[in-house]
Amino acid sequence: MRLSEPRIRPSEAAEWNEEQRELMERMEKGVGPINIMRTLVRHEKLLRRWLPFTNHIFFKSTITLRERELLILRTAWNAEAVYEWAQHVVIARDAGFTEEEIARVKQGSGAGGWSAEESALLDAADELMADRMLSNAAWAALAAHYSERQLMDIIFTVGNYTALAMALNSIGVQLDEGLEGF
Repeated sequence: MRLSEPRIRPSEAAEWNEEQRELMERMEKGVGPINIMRTLVRHEKLLRRWLPFTNHIFFKSTITLRERELLILRTAWNAEAVYEWAQHVVIARDAGFTEEEIARVKQGSGAGGWSAEESALLDAADELMADRMLSNAAWAALAAHYSERQLMDIIFTVGNYTALAMALNSIGVQLDEGLEGF
Protein backbone atom coordinates (compact mmCIF):
# COMPACT_ATOMS: atom_id res chain seq x y z
CA MET A 1 0.00 0.00 0.00
CA ARG A 2 1.21 3.46 -0.78
CA LEU A 3 -0.40 4.81 2.41
CA SER A 4 -0.39 2.78 5.61
CA GLU A 5 -3.49 4.52 6.96
CA PRO A 6 -6.59 5.75 5.12
CA ARG A 7 -6.94 9.49 4.68
CA ILE A 8 -10.68 8.93 4.51
CA ARG A 9 -11.75 6.00 6.63
CA PRO A 10 -14.44 3.52 5.58
CA SER A 11 -17.84 4.40 6.99
CA GLU A 12 -19.93 2.32 9.35
CA ALA A 13 -23.64 1.55 8.97
CA ALA A 14 -24.47 3.69 12.02
CA GLU A 15 -23.14 6.77 10.16
CA TRP A 16 -25.18 6.36 6.97
CA ASN A 17 -27.99 8.65 5.94
CA GLU A 18 -30.98 7.20 4.07
CA GLU A 19 -29.39 7.56 0.61
CA GLN A 20 -26.14 5.97 1.80
CA ARG A 21 -28.03 3.12 3.47
CA GLU A 22 -29.97 2.42 0.28
CA LEU A 23 -26.78 2.35 -1.80
CA MET A 24 -24.90 0.17 0.65
CA GLU A 25 -27.70 -2.34 1.15
CA ARG A 26 -27.81 -2.88 -2.62
CA MET A 27 -24.02 -3.10 -2.99
CA GLU A 28 -23.41 -5.30 0.02
CA LYS A 29 -25.77 -7.90 -1.46
CA GLY A 30 -23.44 -8.10 -4.46
CA VAL A 31 -19.91 -7.53 -3.17
CA GLY A 32 -20.19 -7.46 0.60
CA PRO A 33 -19.01 -4.72 2.98
CA ILE A 34 -15.72 -3.92 1.24
CA ASN A 35 -13.55 -0.91 2.05
CA ILE A 36 -13.84 0.73 -1.37
CA MET A 37 -17.62 1.00 -1.18
CA ARG A 38 -17.67 1.84 2.53
CA THR A 39 -15.29 4.70 1.72
CA LEU A 40 -16.84 5.97 -1.51
CA VAL A 41 -20.32 6.04 0.05
CA ARG A 42 -19.12 8.98 2.16
CA HIS A 43 -19.82 10.95 -1.05
CA GLU A 44 -23.05 9.20 -1.97
CA LYS A 45 -23.95 11.51 -4.85
CA LEU A 46 -20.60 10.87 -6.54
CA LEU A 47 -20.91 7.12 -5.93
CA ARG A 48 -24.47 7.06 -7.29
CA ARG A 49 -23.32 8.73 -10.53
CA TRP A 50 -20.12 6.66 -10.92
CA LEU A 51 -21.88 3.30 -10.50
CA PRO A 52 -23.72 3.30 -13.88
CA PHE A 53 -20.44 3.88 -15.70
CA THR A 54 -18.53 1.22 -13.83
CA ASN A 55 -21.50 -1.15 -14.13
CA HIS A 56 -21.32 -0.78 -17.92
CA ILE A 57 -17.67 -1.71 -17.86
CA PHE A 58 -18.25 -4.58 -15.46
CA PHE A 59 -21.49 -6.06 -16.78
CA LYS A 60 -22.29 -4.69 -20.25
CA SER A 61 -18.95 -4.21 -21.94
CA THR A 62 -18.44 -5.61 -25.42
CA ILE A 63 -15.13 -7.18 -24.39
CA THR A 64 -14.90 -10.50 -22.59
CA LEU A 65 -14.44 -10.94 -18.85
CA ARG A 66 -10.91 -12.20 -19.45
CA GLU A 67 -10.02 -9.21 -21.63
CA ARG A 68 -11.49 -6.79 -19.10
CA GLU A 69 -9.60 -8.33 -16.19
CA LEU A 70 -6.34 -8.35 -18.16
CA LEU A 71 -6.76 -4.61 -18.78
CA ILE A 72 -7.70 -3.89 -15.17
CA LEU A 73 -4.81 -5.89 -13.71
CA ARG A 74 -2.29 -4.22 -16.01
CA THR A 75 -3.76 -0.79 -15.20
CA ALA A 76 -3.63 -1.53 -11.46
CA TRP A 77 -0.02 -2.67 -11.76
CA ASN A 78 0.97 0.42 -13.77
CA ALA A 79 -0.79 2.72 -11.30
CA GLU A 80 0.68 0.96 -8.25
CA ALA A 81 -2.90 0.49 -7.07
CA VAL A 82 -2.53 -2.34 -4.58
CA TYR A 83 -6.21 -2.37 -3.55
CA GLU A 84 -7.40 -2.50 -7.16
CA TRP A 85 -4.88 -5.25 -7.94
CA ALA A 86 -5.87 -7.36 -4.95
CA GLN A 87 -9.60 -7.17 -5.67
CA HIS A 88 -9.13 -8.00 -9.34
CA VAL A 89 -6.72 -10.89 -8.78
CA VAL A 90 -9.65 -12.63 -7.07
CA ILE A 91 -11.94 -11.83 -10.03
CA ALA A 92 -9.27 -12.89 -12.54
CA ARG A 93 -8.85 -16.24 -10.79
CA ASP A 94 -12.61 -16.75 -10.95
CA ALA A 95 -12.40 -15.91 -14.68
CA GLY A 96 -9.87 -18.70 -15.21
CA PHE A 97 -6.53 -16.89 -14.99
CA THR A 98 -3.72 -19.08 -13.73
CA GLU A 99 -1.30 -17.90 -11.05
CA GLU A 100 1.42 -17.87 -13.71
CA GLU A 101 -0.68 -15.59 -15.96
CA ILE A 102 -1.42 -13.23 -13.08
CA ALA A 103 2.32 -13.03 -12.34
CA ARG A 104 3.06 -12.38 -16.05
CA VAL A 105 0.64 -9.43 -16.14
CA LYS A 106 3.23 -7.54 -14.07
CA GLN A 107 5.73 -7.93 -16.94
CA GLY A 108 3.32 -6.92 -19.68
CA SER A 109 3.37 -8.22 -23.23
CA GLY A 110 7.14 -8.68 -23.10
CA ALA A 111 6.71 -11.64 -20.76
CA GLY A 112 5.63 -13.79 -23.69
CA GLY A 113 2.99 -16.47 -23.66
CA TRP A 114 0.17 -14.08 -24.54
CA SER A 115 -2.03 -14.34 -27.63
CA ALA A 116 -1.82 -11.52 -30.18
CA GLU A 117 -5.06 -10.06 -28.76
CA GLU A 118 -3.81 -10.23 -25.18
CA SER A 119 -0.48 -8.64 -26.11
CA ALA A 120 -2.32 -5.82 -27.87
CA LEU A 121 -4.48 -5.28 -24.75
CA LEU A 122 -1.48 -5.19 -22.42
CA ASP A 123 0.35 -2.77 -24.73
CA ALA A 124 -2.78 -0.60 -24.96
CA ALA A 125 -3.05 -0.39 -21.18
CA ASP A 126 0.61 0.62 -21.01
CA GLU A 127 0.28 3.29 -23.71
CA LEU A 128 -2.92 4.74 -22.32
CA MET A 129 -1.32 5.10 -18.88
CA ALA A 130 1.92 6.54 -20.23
CA ASP A 131 0.65 8.75 -23.06
CA ARG A 132 -3.10 9.08 -22.43
CA MET A 133 -3.49 8.05 -26.09
CA LEU A 134 -3.01 5.04 -28.30
CA SER A 135 -0.37 5.25 -31.00
CA ASN A 136 -1.27 4.32 -34.57
CA ALA A 137 0.57 1.01 -34.11
CA ALA A 138 -1.34 0.16 -30.92
CA TRP A 139 -4.63 1.15 -32.54
CA ALA A 140 -3.92 -1.04 -35.58
CA ALA A 141 -2.94 -3.98 -33.36
CA LEU A 142 -6.24 -3.71 -31.48
CA ALA A 143 -8.34 -2.97 -34.57
CA ALA A 144 -7.13 -6.22 -36.12
CA HIS A 145 -9.12 -8.08 -33.46
CA TYR A 146 -11.76 -5.73 -32.06
CA SER A 147 -14.76 -3.76 -33.35
CA GLU A 148 -15.17 0.00 -32.92
CA ARG A 149 -17.37 -0.52 -29.85
CA GLN A 150 -14.86 -2.92 -28.35
CA LEU A 151 -12.08 -0.39 -28.95
CA MET A 152 -14.10 2.20 -27.07
CA ASP A 153 -14.78 -0.24 -24.21
CA ILE A 154 -11.05 -1.03 -24.03
CA ILE A 155 -10.15 2.66 -23.72
CA PHE A 156 -12.88 3.41 -21.19
CA THR A 157 -11.98 0.36 -19.10
CA VAL A 158 -8.41 1.58 -18.71
CA GLY A 159 -9.66 5.14 -18.14
CA ASN A 160 -12.15 4.16 -15.44
CA TYR A 161 -9.65 2.02 -13.56
CA THR A 162 -6.96 4.68 -13.90
CA ALA A 163 -9.26 7.23 -12.27
CA LEU A 164 -10.25 4.70 -9.62
CA ALA A 165 -6.58 3.91 -8.95
CA MET A 166 -5.87 7.60 -8.41
CA ALA A 167 -8.73 7.80 -5.92
CA LEU A 168 -7.80 4.59 -4.07
CA ASN A 169 -4.14 5.55 -3.83
CA SER A 170 -4.84 9.14 -2.77
CA ILE A 171 -7.56 8.26 -0.26
CA GLY A 172 -5.52 5.35 1.08
CA VAL A 173 -8.20 2.66 0.86
CA GLN A 174 -6.70 -0.29 2.74
CA LEU A 175 -6.90 -3.95 1.75
CA ASP A 176 -9.92 -5.90 2.88
CA GLU A 177 -9.30 -8.88 5.13
CA GLY A 178 -8.02 -11.89 3.21
CA LEU A 179 -6.68 -9.97 0.21
CA GLU A 180 -3.01 -9.93 -0.79
CA GLY A 181 -1.20 -6.99 -2.34
CA PHE A 182 1.54 -7.13 -4.95
